[in-house]
Amino acid sequence: MTAAQMALAGTRCVRDREAIRTRGDGNSREKIQNVRGDSSALHLAQIRRGDIDRIVGHYGIDVSVAQTLISEIGLDMARWPDEHHVASWLGLCPDNRITGGKVIRRGTRHVINRAATALRIGATTLLRSQSYLGAQYRRLRGKLGAPKAITAMAHKLAALVYRMLRWGHEYVDKGMQYYEERHREQQIRLLKKRAAALGLVVV
Repeated sequence: MTAAQMALAGTRCVRDREAIRTRGDGNSREKIQNVRGDSSALHLAQIRRGDIDRIVGHYGIDVSVAQTLISEIGLDMARWPDEHHVASWLGLCPDNRITGGKVIRRGTRHVINRAATALRIGATTLLRSQSYLGAQYRRLRGKLGAPKAITAMAHKLAALVYRMLRWGHEYVDKGMQYYEERHREQQIRLLKKRAAALGLVVV
């Protein structure tokens, strides 16, 4: 968002507020929501435009999700050694309870964190995404179920956001077709390996 766009957004927010205050019609609620969205975009642009631009518009993360992420985790990623520590802090990684060498409980830690909730919301929008992440989410959803797939993709999004803010690494989407071809090759290798264990040859 350029300086001119920021100024225009601020002017539009003030003008719309005045119009809503004077009219008070049945569409006021919808107009107020639009004003809030414009105000959020303006506020985000004022925080740190370069980092926001890298996050918003990718992986199903919109302005409101990006605002929640930044308000919770900030922009200084040096507090965490790597993305795994961020995922653990957000409660998006496995927390297996082991005693006597046996796993007695599987699942994630119960963490009340708005950033984790925002990432899960972003993950749910990947259901119809024609991207690599969208294909991966649909595959996990069919295999593990929706709740576990959402948590897994939220973990993935947290790692991508961390790399962008910490190292400036841009994510390049390779597309849904690339994921499907890669998954097919993986399944072929697995079948050949199982066949070889049974003394068979796949041709």
